[in-house]
Amino acid sequence: MKFPILNIDGSKNQSIDISDKLVKQKINYKLIKFVIDWQLNNSKPRTAKTKQRNQIQGSTKKIVAQKGSGGARHASKKAPIFVGGGVAHGPKGASYKIKKINKKVKRLALVHTLSKKSSDKNLHFLADIKKEIKKTKDFNTFLTKNNLLNTLIISDKDTLKNINKSARNIKNVKLIQDVGANIYDIFKYKNLIITQTSAIKMQERILNEKN
Repeated sequence: MKFPILNIDGSKNQSIDISDKLVKQKINYKLIKFVIDWQLNNSKPRTAKTKQRNQIQGSTKKIVAQKGSGGARHASKKAPIFVGGGVAHGPKGASYKIKKINKKVKRLALVHTLSKKSSDKNLHFLADIKKEIKKTKDFNTFLTKNNLLNTLIISDKDTLKNINKSARNIKNVKLIQDVGANIYDIFKYKNLIITQTSAIKMQERILNEKN
């Protein structure tokens, strides 16, 4: 599928050919939600931690006789039912409930996300920028003219270096490198702009990965 390539000066003389395997898939919303939930869960700090009964310091002496006391049977004071004892089924810190998903699932969800942006006419491609744009006004004018406010820009290293100063302070605009392309950020912003070099790299990486 061919897409026009935008230029900072406003021209659209060139086009880029993107495989239908990336932008024309039947969208699986459940898969996309699954990966976004995984991403958000792993981004949260897991700092809460409680001690289990085997981590409590103190005597392990049996507090009452097994029989003859008239009460319930008890072992040490480390049991969860006593004040100062261990906590049953409490949070276990950073390693608590960290889930893993296959690379294939993440890659497929990214493809479906790109297909969603394409179907909504919110997927755009930008020619590589080889000269530094220093003024925020210049880059903001380009976005305004093309109705691309509220935008995520996936960029290669060279273009990112040249537009970083002019784009980083614009409201509702975020810049990331192509290696950091993720579903949550793509869905968070209405429009998606991918630089020409980044688009080629992403297409090769997604189509050629085996696992």
